[in-house]
Amino acid sequence: MTGSSPVWHPFTQHALEPEMRRAVRTEGATIWDSDGNAILDGISSWWVITHQHRHPKIIQAIQETSAAMDQVIFAEFTHEPAEKLAQALVRIAPEGLTRVFFSDSGSTCVEVALKMALGHFHNRGIRRSRIAVLEDGYHGDTIGTMSAGERGVFNAPYDPLLFAVDRLPFPGPTREAEQETLDAFEALCKGGEMAALILEPLVLGAGGMRFYRAEVLAELGRIAHAHGVLLIADEVMTGWGRTGTRFACEQAGVAPDILCTSKGLTGGSVPLAATLATEEIFASHLSTDRRKTFFHSSSFTANPIACAAGLANLEIWDSEPVMERIRLLGERHATRLTRFANDPRFRDVRQMGTIAAFNVVFPSTGYLAEVGPKLRAKFRAQKLLVRPMGDVLYLMTPYCVTEAELDRFYDGIDQAVTEVLQEMGR
Repeated sequence: MTGSSPVWHPFTQHALEPEMRRAVRTEGATIWDSDGNAILDGISSWWVITHQHRHPKIIQAIQETSAAMDQVIFAEFTHEPAEKLAQALVRIAPEGLTRVFFSDSGSTCVEVALKMALGHFHNRGIRRSRIAVLEDGYHGDTIGTMSAGERGVFNAPYDPLLFAVDRLPFPGPTREAEQETLDAFEALCKGGEMAALILEPLVLGAGGMRFYRAEVLAELGRIAHAHGVLLIADEVMTGWGRTGTRFACEQAGVAPDILCTSKGLTGGSVPLAATLATEEIFASHLSTDRRKTFFHSSSFTANPIACAAGLANLEIWDSEPVMERIRLLGERHATRLTRFANDPRFRDVRQMGTIAAFNVVFPSTGYLAEVGPKLRAKFRAQKLLVRPMGDVLYLMTPYCVTEAELDRFYDGIDQAVTEVLQEMGR
């Protein structure tokens, strides 16, 4: 057995990776390891931690609920944490989303959305089964979500399991490219077989932190609704303030038919996801005919402890100046990004809300670009948690990050890129 641990880690090539650091404590924007090192978390532990690690109000809610309940089957019971959280989500969600289906991860809530969309038309006797997606999108690692995502290194071995979708060109960076996307979607919709368009609003995350304009999202929504095509907004990463608003859809004035949320739903503390749908979609599954039941569940649907954490997260949004923190963090990124704007080592320096990103200028690009692991090793030595996606560097910190901590990230990036490019003869 390679190594001393039987654990198989995600997105990890164990034949190449150094020994895993053992985390022992978290607080604020910091993870402490068993050697006493304080590692600054520059990616919110895979984009989930919003306010801070271990926000006291969320931890308190977890402790209080776990003293009264653990998991309760959600097909025979309901409970107060789920009911209150669902009501709160409907209150803050884009207009028209009235029903909440709980699950346990981002991938799962997207699978739920795809099944809802197909079930909606099937139960109404309408022959619509095609799904449209944006190229370079990422929606998860289950079969349905891989099918809706970009095909490549992530899923090549599993291609025989994946179903076909219609891919739209990425809408950018030029107006001509945007129009090509819109025209392609309009043409697909005219065929009358399109069931849904699923997309990450404004930012393609794992696809390389690629941004597109809110006006394009608004127009895609208009086309979808004009042709009776469901719009599915995958806000698993973009939600909870990452793009500068609570949900990215808000910036486009778009009300999707289905919205997927996870990651920051509990402030990142424990796993929980929700798929929000319109009353029309719920109604298409409501029948005395049991065959029209929405046949989906997970064993831990609406876990009471996770729902309590989600409710505490929403209470934090209501009681603390979260949007002001997001605004300030965006401004601080913008100020620091100017140092790289005309730097020949970088291209496409960009920012949206609390997300800052740029590409390292290097002949090899893409997720497997060799510059990525080399940079990650430099960041590890600097006690910074930054995980480049190939040649793409990005920061997506918890909102509590201080100016001094941000300076450490930007200074660390400057130093790491210089050292790696020199070592690689660039």
